[in-house]
Amino acid sequence: MDKIELIARIKLLCVRIISMVEHLPETKSSRVIAGQILRSSTSIGANYRAACRSKSIRDFINKLKIVEEETDETIYWLEIIDSIGLFKPAQIEALKKETEELLAIFVASIKTAKANAVKH
Repeated sequence: MDKIELIARIKLLCVRIISMVEHLPETKSSRVIAGQILRSSTSIGANYRAACRSKSIRDFINKLKIVEEETDETIYWLEIIDSIGLFKPAQIEALKKETEELLAIFVASIKTAKANAVKH
């Protein structure tokens, strides 16, 4: 998968999460959770784009670590939404699966970048 495809995939995840949030019930807890997952999921794409414009391999790794953290946090909020039954289980599972796949890509990219940094 190239950078452009990955950016599109991240953006689609973000759009899907925004759509989900728009359909959450209007309760105090869901408003808090909605704000948290909106922040973490939108941060994935913004920080990945920043990583793509890094000035050095060290900068790239640091920015990609932020992407990893935000992706993991998004998974956490999806798990909470699922655990308390705020959204349809099948749709939450699809979102979790996609987010977990993206997390695996970011972790692999960090490992590769670290290995490349050692070579230089």
